[in-house]
Amino acid sequence: MIDARLNKILWAVVESYISNPDPVGSRFVTKKYAFGLSPATVRNIMADLEDMGFLHQPHTSAGRVPTDKGYRFYVDALFKREEELCTGCPDEVYERLGDIRDDINMLLNEATRTLSAHSHYVGIALSPKPEKTIPIKISLFRHRDDHVVVTLMTDEGIIRNKIIRLDRKLSLRDLERVSEYLNSRFVGRTLDEIRSVILREMLHDKAICDDLIAEAIRVCQEELYFGSSEVFISGLSEVLCLPDFSDLVRIREISKAIEDKHLIIKLLDGMADTEGVSVLIGSENPAEGMQKLSIVVSTYKEGERPIGTIGIIGPTRMDYVKAINIVDTTAKFITRMLSEK
Repeated sequence: MIDARLNKILWAVVESYISNPDPVGSRFVTKKYAFGLSPATVRNIMADLEDMGFLHQPHTSAGRVPTDKGYRFYVDALFKREEELCTGCPDEVYERLGDIRDDINMLLNEATRTLSAHSHYVGIALSPKPEKTIPIKISLFRHRDDHVVVTLMTDEGIIRNKIIRLDRKLSLRDLERVSEYLNSRFVGRTLDEIRSVILREMLHDKAICDDLIAEAIRVCQEELYFGSSEVFISGLSEVLCLPDFSDLVRIREISKAIEDKHLIIKLLDGMADTEGVSVLIGSENPAEGMQKLSIVVSTYKEGERPIGTIGIIGPTRMDYVKAINIVDTTAKFITRMLSEK
């Protein structure tokens, strides 16, 4: 906790530095903000904030810049000032996304591009987790004598295909019967729930007298493993044009981290269970190579069921008001679109 005067000065320094990436001096704060304090008093307060870890002085006689702790104080205060975050979302976001509701991958790809275009940061999104999706239709088609194509259509409009090998050759009627069983038994459940049912069935496989049903359970067991979610990344060139990334070594490090899709998937998975908007600032980020970046994400849902995440990555000197607002409203818009399908 800091007192009211320190609060005002810290807020002023953070907002000033976000607007202009130059160290903020006491005279600048005195002229821009009507605090009724002398430059000497402001300078002393800024020194106290530096001692407390909220500000940092790049070099002697320079002004101060916020630390990760200072940005965290600012972001936490923003969430308490709801009016700061209710600035609406550009109409173009709704216009560009409104006509793409039947293909979730196209929707997320366009959403990341739109987020990047309006924030000038990197737009990121994670497609629905396979284990959280709900099949609405399961179909089997002959591929070769001992192979079939299993097609799974999910409630988000995703179609997943997989070729699997059968233990024995099945006729077209047998394939229809297996499909009928799978659809009657498993459609409407999440893949996580289906796997639990399959494990129980397999524990009691001696009780399954029908060979085709046993084959159907084996087919479903193999067919449910479709790998990880797909990650969408747009706008790396946007963020690298910012003055925060003028050093070539730093550009290479950050480019490598952002382009590492496995790293992004792991990162977004770790933030997927949080309600509302989540913000990781600099050193709070556990991912190697991303401690100089901030990440703002929110989950999107189908009804009340969280199924994926969307957000932006940018420098710690981020316009957090704009970032939080556009991520929040975009996630809610995608949720509404998916729920109306």
